[in-house]
Amino acid sequence: MKAVITGGGTGGHIYPALSIADKLNKRGWDIEYIGCENSLEEEILMKTDYTFRSLKVLPLPRKVNFKLFKSIFFSLKAVYSSYKLLKEINPDVVFGTGGYVTGPVLLSGYLSKIPTVIHEQNIYPGVTNKILSYFVNKIAVSNIEASKYFSDRVQEKIIETGNPIREKIVNVKRETGIKKLGLHKDLKTLFIMGGSQGSTTINNAVIESIDKIMELNDLQVVMITGKNNYQKVVNKIKSYINKYNDRLKVLSYLDNIEWAYAAADLIVYRAGATGLAEITGRGLPAILVPYPYSAEGHQKANAKFMEKENAAVMVEDGKFNGNKLYKLLSEILYNNNKLKTMKQNSKNLAKLDADQNIVDIILDLVREE
Repeated sequence: MKAVITGGGTGGHIYPALSIADKLNKRGWDIEYIGCENSLEEEILMKTDYTFRSLKVLPLPRKVNFKLFKSIFFSLKAVYSSYKLLKEINPDVVFGTGGYVTGPVLLSGYLSKIPTVIHEQNIYPGVTNKILSYFVNKIAVSNIEASKYFSDRVQEKIIETGNPIREKIVNVKRETGIKKLGLHKDLKTLFIMGGSQGSTTINNAVIESIDKIMELNDLQVVMITGKNNYQKVVNKIKSYINKYNDRLKVLSYLDNIEWAYAAADLIVYRAGATGLAEITGRGLPAILVPYPYSAEGHQKANAKFMEKENAAVMVEDGKFNGNKLYKLLSEILYNNNKLKTMKQNSKNLAKLDADQNIVDIILDLVREE
């Protein structure tokens, strides 16, 4: 059996796709991945054993201008290129996780009469998946709340599955994470990251409050800045990195992010759906600062849901600064009852069988053919 898997633009689309690829591959399936050329997905896939095929696709601008017509032209061309690729690969199923590359590939699957499945990670669906919902065979959603944002015409296709995460995210022991990152086993660990691209807002809040944070002698910090922001952050807090080198780890990126999750007692994060699935998979309490320009405000919807379930505290981007960060650390990290409650609530939201749920949908579709 053979599957074509697609999804790109951010780690939030790519890693769930890879989780399904791994699950199918363990069952003996051949996997080919289609993504944008010179993209994050290409960079990540080059570190795997899966075949990567590239397309030239441009995102759709939100305003009517020349870029819109240029994007439509490339999208139509990508549909034709995808159609030829699928004829060559001849897969049994096409599975997509979102991002603008997904559109042409899934449409080509529909035109080729190949079974198709999309997965929506967010509570508020993206434009690409909303359009594709009319053409695909099945729509997997991370949270059933997302179903109310799809058309009534496609409701019978929707299945709640959860958001797939890689097994190592959940399975790595705290002791392993502590050792790999060179941390102390007896200190509390704060993990800070702004998603796969980093976050200037979160980075600046850390820079503003680093003096007070590092005065907390029973606390150690792992911070991922994002590759583009790394040097700026290091230049601002270099003296603290040198002084507290055993308690302050500042990284541009971490391939083995499972180490940081395993070591953490509290996380500061944006509110991307895949990151939240990983956070709940580990049962981590969170301070969430949703990206204000996410498509259709989906990160804010994700964060509000986590806050409503008392697994996280949400702070809007414009209101997050060093003082707010330090205040929340004091209120959460040093209140054992609150920390324990948030941790349990986070754990209760985890759907650790999400990848198997999606694979079951795929297997059922293939059997029907």
